Amino acid sequence: MPVRSAGLLIYRLCETRLEVLLVHPGGPFWAKKDEGAWSIPKGLIEAGEDERSAAIREAQEELGYEIRGTFARLGEYRQPGGKVVVVWSVEADAALDVETVRSSRFQIEWPPRSGRIQSFPEVDRAGWFPTAEAEVKILKGQLAMLADLLKQLDRDQ
Repeated sequence: MPVRSAGLLIYRLCETRLEVLLVHPGGPFWAKKDEGAWSIPKGLIEAGEDERSAAIREAQEELGYEIRGTFARLGEYRQPGGKVVVVWSVEADAALDVETVRSSRFQIEWPPRSGRIQSFPEVDRAGWFPTAEAEVKILKGQLAMLADLLKQLDRDQ
């Protein structure tokens, strides 16, 4: 059975254009990567946890902000590595400020085989992107999520 994650595709309407919130992964591996490196806020579903609750919890852990609103199931997306991500869309609260992201942290040995354990944020930054720009920034395995959001909202771009 594939590993399952849950996430939120958070969006907002700015005048006449749609923007989506993407997060950039923290840590040394992703530090110099930009195009094709961003993601929706997401993470593993814990044993016995409701999928939508997991998506909300993960977004809060990665953004440091409680996401509220009307959640619409967007779909399930198999990632290139085999993981399945269950996604909900939600319109952003006006108070959601990407400049104040406060992500939870993780620890790894860095540099490798150095014996030094270092702490890094799960997410080092977040940003609002028009959908055309988001299509360039987002991980390849998550591109279909953007197309499905446009269909769900009945928008071209």
